[in-house]
Amino acid sequence: MWNSHKDLFFNCHFYKVAHFYRMRLDRYISRSRVIEIQSTDLEGALVELINTANRRLRDPLDTKSIVGQLIRRENTMTTYLGNGVAMPHIRVKLNRPYLFAVGRVRDGLEFEGLAEYRRVRLIFLLLASEDEKNYLNVLASMARLFRDEELVQNIVSAPDTESFRERLFLGFDGLLARPERRQNRFNRLLLKEAEKIARDSKCAAILLFADTFAGGIDGGSGLPNFRTVLVTRAASDRIPMGGQVETSIEVRSFSKHRLSQARSAILIGLTRGIFKHTDRLCCIGGLPSSNQLDSLVVVDIEREFQSVIDRDNDLLPKSVKIEVVERMIAIATELSVEGREGKPVGTLFVIGDTKKVNSMIKPLVLNPFYGYKAEDRNVLNPFMDETIKEFSVMDGSFVIRGDGVIESAGSLIHTAAEHYEDLPSGFGARHSAAAAITRATDCISICVSSSTGQVTLFRKGVMFPLLERPIGSSS
Repeated sequence: MWNSHKDLFFNCHFYKVAHFYRMRLDRYISRSRVIEIQSTDLEGALVELINTANRRLRDPLDTKSIVGQLIRRENTMTTYLGNGVAMPHIRVKLNRPYLFAVGRVRDGLEFEGLAEYRRVRLIFLLLASEDEKNYLNVLASMARLFRDEELVQNIVSAPDTESFRERLFLGFDGLLARPERRQNRFNRLLLKEAEKIARDSKCAAILLFADTFAGGIDGGSGLPNFRTVLVTRAASDRIPMGGQVETSIEVRSFSKHRLSQARSAILIGLTRGIFKHTDRLCCIGGLPSSNQLDSLVVVDIEREFQSVIDRDNDLLPKSVKIEVVERMIAIATELSVEGREGKPVGTLFVIGDTKKVNSMIKPLVLNPFYGYKAEDRNVLNPFMDETIKEFSVMDGSFVIRGDGVIESAGSLIHTAAEHYEDLPSGFGARHSAAAAITRATDCISICVSSSTGQVTLFRKGVMFPLLERPIGSSS
């Protein structure tokens, strides 16, 4: 067991999945709207899907108009997600929140000679009502689910149409998962002891790191009879039945360090109100996919997070949505780990209080986001990820509204001299600007270092490391 939480929190990362927007597919789609695509080009496939969506509608949709709008979107920004999945989407006049149609493609599609469409095997058409407010969150949830390569492969490899439909529905219902493995005797013992320790040390909850188990957690036995929060890395992971599992926090981990998701999971729990800053938590986990629990540590949140939690518990600006912060930390972490075209990337994201922030910036280049609809340049739109990463190679910062809409990129931050303070050795102009803008305005900033890969969050000038060293570094 560990007696130092400094080791526990080494190399932590954020990855946001808005679990509160997960839904049951069968609320919005019928089996009759899951088809085998016969067309060999994208436009023909879209016609088939919209005609399928029109079935049983009292007021049929205008197929020609919708296809035209979808094709224009594809010319501007591809809806290909990877893993053989494309997800065309659009707002239309509907008397329901959403309408879905899904098609399987046997041999890929042709579109403008682009190779990526020849890899398409599954098209998920999402039609949303013009009045639906959670459209982007639903879109993002769907996109994250389809990024599960194993789940997609299981769906598209179904031997016949009926099996294809069945696997699709099971996937969205959270049932298409790896075979479960039962906990061994030592795991059950450690879970039992964790419950005792949590009670004796007056913990508010147990954080159970589900990624320890390659096949998921066996909920039938062994789970603590104590308030438990499951920490997972995938939207398709299932919350086990049994014990007192209250909810899940989905945080991606790039590391094999024990409990490497802990700091990120706790910070997300704080911002969502799952935990209070005065809580104490019992964290238990092991190496990812090892099926063996081996580490237990008790964390005092107020002590661990005292640098970013003030007396008013003002962790985030009131105008900033937590899902926006989580999304940008996820992108920053991925840039840190992956770089761009094999090269390190340094960038800065400034989120919130944009009216005041805009008065303190100067454009270094023509704003690449100017003129686009707010919905199309919102960071919650899953198709913005690659665009943001592409523009991250530019000098300057991204300025992002609290609701996720990108105002500009390539912006130079220029605040008054009193907002700049000396930072520890090794931090340069980008970090100084990140700290200064959070002193001058009610925003947060997320900085990626091009030299070290470190990801750092700044709030009111206070520095909070999220990813402290490159993943490839030796321990």
